[in-house]
Amino acid sequence: MIADAATAAWAHSALAYAGMGLGAALWRATLRRQHRGGALAPGNFGVLVGLLIGAALGNKAVFLIERPDLVLQMWRGSVLVFPGQSIVGGLLGGLLGVEIAKKLTGQTRSTGDAMVLPIAIGLAIGRVGCFLAGLHDDTYGLPTTTPFGVDFGDGVPRHPTQLYEIVVVLALGVSLQRTRFATPGLAFKLFLSGYLLWRFLVEFLKPVPVAYPLGLSGIQWTCLVALAFYAPLVTRAWRQPTLAKP
Repeated sequence: MIADAATAAWAHSALAYAGMGLGAALWRATLRRQHRGGALAPGNFGVLVGLLIGAALGNKAVFLIERPDLVLQMWRGSVLVFPGQSIVGGLLGGLLGVEIAKKLTGQTRSTGDAMVLPIAIGLAIGRVGCFLAGLHDDTYGLPTTTPFGVDFGDGVPRHPTQLYEIVVVLALGVSLQRTRFATPGLAFKLFLSGYLLWRFLVEFLKPVPVAYPLGLSGIQWTCLVALAFYAPLVTRAWRQPTLAKP
């Protein structure tokens, strides 16, 4: 673990940006393999812009849902910047941004499947930064007596939820990437749904900064609402032929 807060923040940010950079490179490589042009091709560029803008806005919006106490501090002027970020918000905001961009550019082809493995790898690298940041990051778990407990610097073994997530997202991304779905977009829908379900469950192993109804966190309620809206789309896609013929 990194004891110094400034160094932890730098390392966390560096790995987060490294994850995004590698994810973008893998996405471009996937587009080339699928003969869909480069990232700057007219249709692809619109999707990329929508993804970046949507992810940036969703990132902050869901974090502030998770931490409304910080909204109050910002209102009072004790916090002058938007602190923190949310992967769930980034994914949901990016999804909305892509769909809006596709509507504006007249695209009907599914674009999400090419992003499954790049997103999974980017998330995994970013979570390494969260793990190294230790107590300076709000992603660590509750105290535990299991053999998996990790001391993040205060002498208390805690669930290394960052490492749990690395295993889950890589397993999910690789398995979906290797499955040949005949329905375009189904791989991404399953990945996003699986990640939202995972985040809802793993949050029970983390401290709840601000409790919402039923004692759930803002992230958990965001995941539940997103799954409720997204489930019909996944079900409709799943009912179509799911495996491509050899």
